[in-house]
Amino acid sequence: MPTGGIDWASTDHAVAVVAADGTALERFTVPHTKAGLRGLCRQLRRAGVDEIGIERGDGPVVDALLGTGFTVLVIPPLQVKNLRSRYGSAGNKDDRFDAYVLADTVRTDRHRLRPLTLDTPATLTLRATCRARKDLVAHRVALANQLRAHLAVTFPGAVGLFSEIDSKISLRFLRRFPDQQRADWLSLTRLHAWLRSVGYSGHTSTETLHRRLTDAPRGLSGDGGARAQITVALINALEAISTQIQTLADQIEEQLTLHPDSEIFTSLPRGGQIRAARLLAEIGDARGRFPTPDSLICLAGVAPSTRQSGKMKIVSFRWAADKQLRDAVCDFAGDSRHASPWARHLYDQAIARGHDHPHAVRILARSWLGVIWKCWQTNTPYDPARHRAAQAHQHRAA
Repeated sequence: MPTGGIDWASTDHAVAVVAADGTALERFTVPHTKAGLRGLCRQLRRAGVDEIGIERGDGPVVDALLGTGFTVLVIPPLQVKNLRSRYGSAGNKDDRFDAYVLADTVRTDRHRLRPLTLDTPATLTLRATCRARKDLVAHRVALANQLRAHLAVTFPGAVGLFSEIDSKISLRFLRRFPDQQRADWLSLTRLHAWLRSVGYSGHTSTETLHRRLTDAPRGLSGDGGARAQITVALINALEAISTQIQTLADQIEEQLTLHPDSEIFTSLPRGGQIRAARLLAEIGDARGRFPTPDSLICLAGVAPSTRQSGKMKIVSFRWAADKQLRDAVCDFAGDSRHASPWARHLYDQAIARGHDHPHAVRILARSWLGVIWKCWQTNTPYDPARHRAAQAHQHRAA
């Protein structure tokens, strides 16, 4: 049966169809448009193609092929680069030739390739919920910054009164004392009585809190309560968005519990519920999308981008990446060092080499993704006792 290969590009795609004996039957290009992708599927069907090789496992081309019933096999670009040597020693990059290499590799190495499958509806739902919560958290941060900037002018004493400007105790205080004029009524005794009435259980003494209020510069007053109304409006917005964030968090925990892959990601150190859910949602459950650890690492943008020409070699930050995936992986990796001695060791080594915190976290994330990929592909929860690198570090430390 003929096999197909598609070399993906931004404006058009090179396509090759190869016969069972390796002879090139057809070579053509299609534009990256809705009509072009429909035409692509029709031509492949007419040629009798059922299985198609491609270098990436996402995007409109893949969606069109899977939606039409084709079997899609992902062959990473690095493998394609190495496979070119089968057909000649020049190793030149040519889209039409790469399409032929992809099609012929499907013909010869089909037993080594795993068909691509789409993420399940459960994963797609979890991804949408996680991203919606993340967007609301960003809005909450922006609102908290707006409230802080407003209070810096109207009521400076409230800005640093409690640990967080948008904490429950801080918002309750501001709702009761929204401006400088009403806060002036607070004596040490009255502040103590109010804190007891709301059940304040913080570790900061009443004397310290009162001193913060009295030592701060005075805010604006005498505007008829207009600025206090702004404070209350921002409080209302913060409380409303916090409620919705919690509602989505509850949904995420429920969706994660019901997901078949939940045990893999919740087993990771400091994975938690939200963090594990984000990792699962962004990595997905379509195993064929990432046939190698490097394909996952590169998409996450935690491996540097290397460009070399002659004697010049440039290693730089990888800008072309799935930013949602990178954020989820780096968030996990950055916190994992507090629970995993192996992760802490890798992070400290990177810092000792002169890397800053974000770079060190990306280095750690790259190592973690190799571990996560293995657990994910084998449906095995993470176990430090079976993690050879972690065990080796433990023995060295002992």
